[in-house]
Amino acid sequence: MAAPMELSCWGGDWGLPSLHPESLTVMAYAKFSGAPLAVNTITNFWRAPKGDVPVLVSEDIVISQPAKILNFLRKQKYNADYELSAKQGADTLAYIALLEEKLLPALLHTFWVEAENYCSVTKPWFASRIAFPLSLYLPGKMSREALNRILLTRGGPPLYSLTEVEAQIYRDAKECLNLLSKRLGTSQFFFGHTPTTLDAFVFGFLAPIYKVCFPRVQLQEHLKQLPNLCRFCDNILACYFRLTVSGHSPAGQDTADANLQKLTQLVNKESNLIEKMDDNLRKSPQHPPRKLTTLKLAAGGEGSPLNRLSP
Repeated sequence: MAAPMELSCWGGDWGLPSLHPESLTVMAYAKFSGAPLAVNTITNFWRAPKGDVPVLVSEDIVISQPAKILNFLRKQKYNADYELSAKQGADTLAYIALLEEKLLPALLHTFWVEAENYCSVTKPWFASRIAFPLSLYLPGKMSREALNRILLTRGGPPLYSLTEVEAQIYRDAKECLNLLSKRLGTSQFFFGHTPTTLDAFVFGFLAPIYKVCFPRVQLQEHLKQLPNLCRFCDNILACYFRLTVSGHSPAGQDTADANLQKLTQLVNKESNLIEKMDDNLRKSPQHPPRKLTTLKLAAGGEGSPLNRLSP
């Protein structure tokens, strides 16, 4: 029997299971692959596991950072990418690198550096989830680290002033969103009808930009001009997280989710066994981890589509 796995992460708001992009990425991948994670949201930072959030604990193993957590889940046979070709796997790595280089700086700036957003939304939200007196210090530290990270990676020649850096990172972010929109097109997910690692990363980066109510919303406004990316986020929230506007699961939905997760695990194990017996069978149609069509039937039409940002 597989060891129980627990994920500690920042909680959610505005209809999101988490406001933290890295936590959202891991939570989405677990849903896509059927990994049975017990999610513990941080309500008291003093009791949070040591290390960067999110943190996965399995017996005596403690893992942080999304890429390492996803690799561990794959080793446990929870693989959302088993249908991908070698080229698609390479495309996944390239687009994740694009997200981290082009979109992450603007995401950090929106949450932690833009003064009006930070003072009215980010600081009070995170401070309310951190015990006193650490709540007086930690949000400011996180803001400074975000700014230092932006300047370290984007503040060299020819961009010397903060104003120039800000203008450039938002231009890059909007270009990245345009490329993602073009790549997604009219598809449900980036590689067809089955969500993969790339979908988890894109969702983790886009959903906070899309849903959080900030006073300064230039990146959000651009995202909302790309309806396929907005629909992509809404579909994942509705079909995999079953969140209402208040951010809670509808009554009775948790039981249905648990049954779907057990079924998904059985499908994953059977698929892995078939792969070991004969690699050629991988080219024939197989049951993917969690198809959107299956979830829609299970949901019965229910569920409306609608944490610390690691510097």
